[in-house]
Amino acid sequence: MYRVGWLAQQIGAELRGDPELLIDRVDTLVDGGPGAISFLANLRYQRYLATTKVSAVILAPELAAESPVAATLLCSDPHLGYARIAALLHPSAEVTGGRHPSAVVAADARIDPSAWIAPQVVIEEGVEIGPGCFIGPGSMIAAGVRIGRDCRLVARVTLCHRVWLGDRVVIHPGAVVGSDGFGFARSPEGWLKIPQLGSVRVEDDVEIGANTTIDRGAIRDTLLEKGVKLDNQIQIGHNVRIGEHSALAACVGISGSTQVGRNCTLGGGVGLAGHLEFGDNTHFTGQSLVTRSFREPGVYSGNLPALSNREWRKAVARFRHLDQLARTLRQLEQEVARLREARSEEQER
Repeated sequence: MYRVGWLAQQIGAELRGDPELLIDRVDTLVDGGPGAISFLANLRYQRYLATTKVSAVILAPELAAESPVAATLLCSDPHLGYARIAALLHPSAEVTGGRHPSAVVAADARIDPSAWIAPQVVIEEGVEIGPGCFIGPGSMIAAGVRIGRDCRLVARVTLCHRVWLGDRVVIHPGAVVGSDGFGFARSPEGWLKIPQLGSVRVEDDVEIGANTTIDRGAIRDTLLEKGVKLDNQIQIGHNVRIGEHSALAACVGISGSTQVGRNCTLGGGVGLAGHLEFGDNTHFTGQSLVTRSFREPGVYSGNLPALSNREWRKAVARFRHLDQLARTLRQLEQEVARLREARSEEQER
């Protein structure tokens, strides 16, 4: 439980109201009651502000006059302010060092005494695990993996051989880092598997969502630079590089050897073809299908929004005639050009 005045200081907000008011949790404008703090960042929810029962609310300065609550915290980015206060009110549990008896740990693994190794964890030869790490139940840490300090593998995480994690990396259940990339060469006898000789490097402060898979590089490493955030059920192909502080929403798929710049965002279900390059601050809206490089910053979209079934069927029928329409248009353009030329010649005579 914290005084709201102290919370306002921590996020650099201007406080209007009683600084001694006690706050013990975060909640929504609709469901929150006394002792809770909420926020308003999306104006679609502004109608709930007038009737909210929370004790404090985080708002943009231009909405200050509309706040009916006992304490109002004014800041330019209410969502960011909420995130910081939520972290203060609901901190992650501290890690207590130790090892569950059911864990299987190679004799030469180097594990800091302050790290926790949970039940049914398997740790192979040559692994290094830094201080303050939490290796959750059922996780598999293959040979030669290196894990920095204060990392959290929530549960059932698989790190394949020689994967490298920086500090403060969070990986959610079911994620697989360092599985073989999709590398095959065609031969007369069928597909020949190409050894995947690289690994995966994950830099500091990266978060990887549940059931996300990241392939190891074919020769060089796949790389996630510091601060990258990955949602659930994402597929990252071999030798992909994702720049600092980029964020990818659920179900994104990135084919091999594609390079994503810094501070980029990919909406849910975006698909990037292989061997492409995207500059810093490029943003793709959900469900975009991207088959060429975009090096200039901007917001890009590459798919049709949903239509009624009747409209979609009509559109598809027209798509099938586009080639014929293009040929007809070229013929008409040629005919118009011929007529203009003939008229010009006639006028000159």
